[in-house]
Amino acid sequence: MVFGFLKKKAAISKKATDPLAVFDAVISSVERQGGEVRKSAATLLALRAELTRDLDKYGKRIAGTEARLPKAEGDVSVEKTLRRDLAEARGLLEKTQEALAQAETNARLLMDAAEDLGKQLAELQEERQSARARLSAGTMVSEALKTQVANFDRLMKLDAARDEVEKAHALAELYREDTGR
Repeated sequence: MVFGFLKKKAAISKKATDPLAVFDAVISSVERQGGEVRKSAATLLALRAELTRDLDKYGKRIAGTEARLPKAEGDVSVEKTLRRDLAEARGLLEKTQEALAQAETNARLLMDAAEDLGKQLAELQEERQSARARLSAGTMVSEALKTQVANFDRLMKLDAARDEVEKAHALAELYREDTGR
């Protein structure tokens, strides 16, 4: 069982050694992050629009309540209700302004993150292209060097064969001289 686990681990590490696959995985991850940031930005845009509508609504509610307040000066219960409504509307307006300010801050952060991810993605894609070109060039140089090494090995064998022929020829000359004496 342990040996099967090691085989799987070896297969995984072989896949991870392809440099272009590593670049592709990182690029894919950055693209996914960019997609998530865009989704969040779209959600914030919708929230900002809703908060802006709420600001208008509460502003109109405050203005309407303030306009009715002078008319209700004689009736204590109506005046009390209008003042309570006015306080409630002002509280809602304040909370909405705070939420809108927070949404604006978050939107700025998201825009910065999206810009950074875009730059990072462009740099990674450019680096991948460069790595691909260098890898191709390296492979071609490696193949050329293998051919050159093979040719060198053949030349070394040829030189060795020539040396053997020379040795045999020299040995034959020695035997001829010895037999001639």
